Amino acid sequence: MTTAKPFDLHIDATCGHTQARAATFHTPHGIVETPRFMPVGTAGTIKGLTPAQVEATQAQMILANTYHLHLQPGEALIAAAGGLHAFMGWNQPILTDSGGFQVFSLTELRKLTEDGVTFRSPRDGRKIHITPERSIQIQNALGADVIMAFDECPPYPATLAQVEAATARTYRWLERCITAHERPADQALFGIVQGGIYPELRVAAAAQLIALDLPGYAIGGVSVGEPPELMYPVVEAVAPMLPAHKPRYLMGVGTHREMVRAIAAGIDLFDCVIPTRFGRHGTAMVGGKRLNLKNAPFREDFTPLDPTCPCYCCTHFTRAYLHHLIKSKEMLGYILLSLHNVTELVRFTQRIRAAILGDRFLDEFGSWLTDDPA
Repeated sequence: MTTAKPFDLHIDATCGHTQARAATFHTPHGIVETPRFMPVGTAGTIKGLTPAQVEATQAQMILANTYHLHLQPGEALIAAAGGLHAFMGWNQPILTDSGGFQVFSLTELRKLTEDGVTFRSPRDGRKIHITPERSIQIQNALGADVIMAFDECPPYPATLAQVEAATARTYRWLERCITAHERPADQALFGIVQGGIYPELRVAAAAQLIALDLPGYAIGGVSVGEPPELMYPVVEAVAPMLPAHKPRYLMGVGTHREMVRAIAAGIDLFDCVIPTRFGRHGTAMVGGKRLNLKNAPFREDFTPLDPTCPCYCCTHFTRAYLHHLIKSKEMLGYILLSLHNVTELVRFTQRIRAAILGDRFLDEFGSWLTDDPA
């Protein structure tokens, strides 16, 4: 029996009618069964949830953010604590974003050059300079299983010339990231395909990245304000051309319909902040719908939030109680909704995986592939 190596991807099943696949991604801290939604723990915590609660959602891999952890508490302190896994009490796989998206969102605070990005810290105003090399050094110190290349994420809208320049710079920066990476044996460096809303740019960029034979590939620069009808052609053009034996990650996407469309194109991994963000604003995600628990109809609704959901929120409390907590601005309400919402998206991708394994993907999820709104 052959033992899987770190970062091996084993294809367990494929859909005969789409590009959807179920796979097992091996990392130093455990396996990730794909397709899989990954909760976002920007500052080293899934907001409002303990690691034990996150584990109960059956999330196998979570995210943290290089930019935020660099600002506070600093990668040196985290390294001294034994790395990010030990620091935050999570012994399963972790992926760190490079910080590129956050830096480039600071349009009023940053200066971009070929060398890197200089910006003022929104915390204390100090000047910080991050280069591709510095981003990788920070991520090497954090010790996540998967680390991301430092990229330039063009905004939407942007001109073709602006997107071409950003895409070209992203490739040059990726080459520098590869050179700077000091822990390739236990940290997989993923490249990021940029190219805005232009499929031809995306395809060309993907071809360049594939030639570098990286451990995995991501599609970035989507869900940055463009309508879904412009995002889907990009994903459907790029995902199938990425190496079949490497993980494929769609960054910043996590609604039900978006994930089904992307899975049908061959995507394996997703992340999004919406489950906990919605939870903190009193909104529950149930079967692709959004329920605002502040609304009056829930005041005397003594049914579970979702009777099919096994999470602690749904098995112990009613919608009426959740309405009361949210109206009273009690912290427990936000915690319970966040717990449920993360569970909802993880379970949704688990059900898709089971359908692919049973050759039922189109039968069970084909209705999500239409252009009807979620």
